[in-house]
Amino acid sequence: MKRILWTLSSVLAALGIAAAVLITLNLRVEEPLPAAETLQSTPVLVQRGEYLARVGNCMACHTTQGGAPFAGGRGIETPFGVVHSSNLTPDRVQGIGSWTSAEFWRAMHHGRSKDGRLLYPAFPYPNYTQVTREDSDAIFAYLQSVPAAPDANRAHALRFPYNTQAALTVWRALFFAPGTPPTEPTQTAEYNRGAYLVNGLGHCTACHTPRNALGATTDAKAFTGGLIPVQNWYAPALNAAHEAGVKEWRTDDVVALLKTGVAPQGSVLGPMAEVVFRSTQYLSDADARAMAVYLQGLPQQGRKAPATVAAPPASAMARGGKVYEQQCAQCHGDRGQGEPGAFPALAGNRAITLADPTNLVRVVLQGGYLPATAGNPRPHGMPPFQQTLSDEEVAAVTTFVRNSWGNQAPGVGTIEVYRARERRGM
Repeated sequence: MKRILWTLSSVLAALGIAAAVLITLNLRVEEPLPAAETLQSTPVLVQRGEYLARVGNCMACHTTQGGAPFAGGRGIETPFGVVHSSNLTPDRVQGIGSWTSAEFWRAMHHGRSKDGRLLYPAFPYPNYTQVTREDSDAIFAYLQSVPAAPDANRAHALRFPYNTQAALTVWRALFFAPGTPPTEPTQTAEYNRGAYLVNGLGHCTACHTPRNALGATTDAKAFTGGLIPVQNWYAPALNAAHEAGVKEWRTDDVVALLKTGVAPQGSVLGPMAEVVFRSTQYLSDADARAMAVYLQGLPQQGRKAPATVAAPPASAMARGGKVYEQQCAQCHGDRGQGEPGAFPALAGNRAITLADPTNLVRVVLQGGYLPATAGNPRPHGMPPFQQTLSDEEVAAVTTFVRNSWGNQAPGVGTIEVYRARERRGM
C-alpha cells in the first residue's frame, strides 16, 4: 500500500512540476496589463493602422464573403479541424470594443486573448509577435474606427485533443516564444525594414515554410517551401532559384510582382494572387522595395544534383500533345512561348517544372486568375478544365508541358490529378 501511495505521489508531483513548467513557458516575458487605456487615437494613427492592417492582410481572414469588414466568422481549415476567425470590429459584446490597446498587443505579441485564453496559431501570432508595440497600437486604433458589427463569434470545430487549452499549452511550450523585430546590424535600414515586413506583418513564412505533424514551422527551414495544409497548394521556396527565389531578378521586377502580380519572369496564381489583391498591391513603393531587397538577400539553398528524369512514355506525350494543341496552344503558343503581357510562357517556366506538380494540376483543373490590381486592372485569366478534361487527359497534358520545349520534370499520374480534385494532400 505504501508503495502504491508513493508511486501515486510521485506521479502527481511530476504532473505538478510539468504543469508549472508549461505555465511558466507560456507566461514568459509577459508584463502585467495596465489598469486603464493609455492610447490616444488620432486621425494620423488610424490612417497608419489601416495601412498596416492591409500589410498584414487582416481582412482576408476576418471577413466572410459578403460579410461586414472584420466581423469574423470565416472558417480556416486546418489538419486538426476548422478555426473560425473572430470579430475585430468595435462591437463591445462580440468584437473588441471593450478591449484596451494593451490587451490587443498581448494578443498580437503573446497569442493570448482578453480573457487570458491561449489563441490558436491559425491567427499567425508566431509571426505577429515580431510586430512593434507602436504598429500594434496603430492597427488597434484603426480597428476601433471601423463600423461595429454585432456578428457573433463562431465556435471552433477542432477535434479532441486539439480543442483543449491543455493541448495548446503544450504546443506553445514546444514551438512558440515571444519575439522581437529581426535586425541585422551589418545590413542597411532598407533590408531590415524588409525583414520586419516579411517576417512580421507579412507572415510569409506561414505558407512558404514546411510544417511538422503538429502544424509548427521552424526557423531552420524558413522559406524552403511547403504544401499549404488542406488548401493543397504548394508555396514554393523563396530561397531557391529553381522554385521562387528572386535573388537574380532586377529589384524593380520583384517590386512589380508584389504590387501588380506580374513580372517579366512570372506571375502569381492561387493563394498568392489573393495576397497581392488584398495586401501587397497597397504597399508603399518604399516598403515594396524593402521587401524585395530582403527577399533577394535570403541565403540561397544549394540545389541538389538533379536526378535522372525518366522520359515519359511516348503514348502519354502524344496524348498530352494532342490535348495541348486543342486546348492550350491558342494562348500559350505552339512552342509554349506564350504572349508577353497576356499569357505566360510555359517553356523554361520554373513553376511548370517544380518537383511537386500540385500547382500546375490545380491551375489546369480550376483555372488561373491573376489579381486585379491598380497596375494591372484587367488581367487575363485561364479558364478551368475540370469539367472538360478527364483525369487521364489532365495527367497527359501536364506531363507534356513539363517535358517539352526544353522542360524536364517527372511525369504526372492520374492519382495526383484525382487527389487535386478531392483537395487532398499530395
